[in-house]
Amino acid sequence: MGLEAVLEEIREKGKKEADAIRAESTADSDRILAEANRKVGGIKTEAEEASAKQASRMIAQEISAANLLVKREILNTQKGLLDDVYEGTRKEIAKLPESFHREAIKKLLTEAKKEIPRGSIHCNARDVGAAKVVLAEKEFSGYTLGEPVDIDGGILIEGEGGELQIDYSYRTFMNKVWESGLKDASDLLFG
Repeated sequence: MGLEAVLEEIREKGKKEADAIRAESTADSDRILAEANRKVGGIKTEAEEASAKQASRMIAQEISAANLLVKREILNTQKGLLDDVYEGTRKEIAKLPESFHREAIKKLLTEAKKEIPRGSIHCNARDVGAAKVVLAEKEFSGYTLGEPVDIDGGILIEGEGGELQIDYSYRTFMNKVWESGLKDASDLLFG
């Protein structure tokens, strides 16, 4: 065998070994790329799912915040309407004729007499005349008319010596009625 043949055989063997190494390297790189692509696909899917969950959470939070804002506005509007009704009621009571206020003072004083049989009464400036008429009656001779006070109507009664006081002002009675009936009124008006 000649040198040429030996060289050819070595070249052939080297070429076969290089082809085998190349084929093995290509198979390894294909396997590595396939594994990398699989991992990338998994990471991409996880990222898309996390992104979708985060977007859903953000949307839900925004919807909740918007609903809360709308509810707050509705409640503020309803409160404003109820406040308007309360103020309107106070104004309408103030417009009632003197005879109404005189009868109210008489009834309130009759009730107060059970707790404070003698003392002074105070009313607003508008009702001073009506209070004088009531106090002129014999059954109320134990009372005197005090200085006018800043109330919507009704009377404030003070026992002798100032130890006992009763507030029979219209506002006190309205507040009691308002507090006890506010939920029912709100339910009727606003469902």
